[in-house]
Amino acid sequence: MANQISTIGVLTSGGDAPGMNAAIRAVVRSALIKEKKVKGIMRGYQGMLEEEIVDMDAHSVSDIIQRGGTILGTARCTDFTTPEGQKRGADICKKHGIDGLVVIGGDGSFRGAQKLAHLGINTIGVPGTIDLDIACTEYTIGFDTAVNTAMDAIDKVRDTSTSHERCSIIEVMGRHAGYIALWCGIANGAEDILLPERYDHDEQRLINHIIDSRRKGKKHHIIINAEGIGHSTSMAKRIEAATGMETRATILGHMQRGGSPTCKDRVYASIMGAYAVDLLCEGKSNRVVAYKDGEYVDFEIDEALAMKKDISDYQYNVSKLLSR
Repeated sequence: MANQISTIGVLTSGGDAPGMNAAIRAVVRSALIKEKKVKGIMRGYQGMLEEEIVDMDAHSVSDIIQRGGTILGTARCTDFTTPEGQKRGADICKKHGIDGLVVIGGDGSFRGAQKLAHLGINTIGVPGTIDLDIACTEYTIGFDTAVNTAMDAIDKVRDTSTSHERCSIIEVMGRHAGYIALWCGIANGAEDILLPERYDHDEQRLINHIIDSRRKGKKHHIIINAEGIGHSTSMAKRIEAATGMETRATILGHMQRGGSPTCKDRVYASIMGAYAVDLLCEGKSNRVVAYKDGEYVDFEIDEALAMKKDISDYQYNVSKLLSR
């Protein structure tokens, strides 16, 4: 089966994540060692449909492992969500001799990979998203860097919040998942953490907590708000009106996507990229690389997409316990 793969393509799709370059580098160099040709597809599925495809060699990925973002670029592509776009993408891969493809991205990217696999392109997904919202894996490329970036920023906001005796609502990314918010809430010692998976929209409870904390002598209050809840600015206005405590909203935004990846994101991404090439050279297709129970493993894309993920009740309860 290994001889059936002669040219491996690699693309990054969806939101960028620190560590994607490490994965690209690992794919390219692992494939070259196995005497496969490598082609980089620029700007994800959009670049595929526009045939922005370049030859890659070992030099193409020199001096990139420490860089944030993705050297291949990324874009959203609505055309690729249609059967016509998917068929055209598969035809373009075949035209360029790409018989194996590594797709680095999130669940939306994996749906595209799944369609290409069904159309005859051996395809492997690698989880690249800061949101940590892919159910089959305990690690996704970029989460560690993003959560450390957010943690550092929140520490700084806490300093000024303490000086001015303010309530600060700090909104972190994560789309519909609350993992960045949960981790930062614990790591930054936040008084309240609002997660899409758990928030009951009882704003009065927040207000009561702030008032009660002030009665006990607490001079400031930190609320970590997940992107999936949002509305931090309007929430801040309502809380200030109800408590009389100066309240400010800080939305960290896309700074969480950037920056040099942490050691963990570089190492895990590198191993996942190499693992994806191994799977292709073994004749495997329609699979997602994952990290589970301390091991690098793989799942059928269909199985991976069907899995559901939720916040750990124990971790959430610990976060509430430690915020008292």
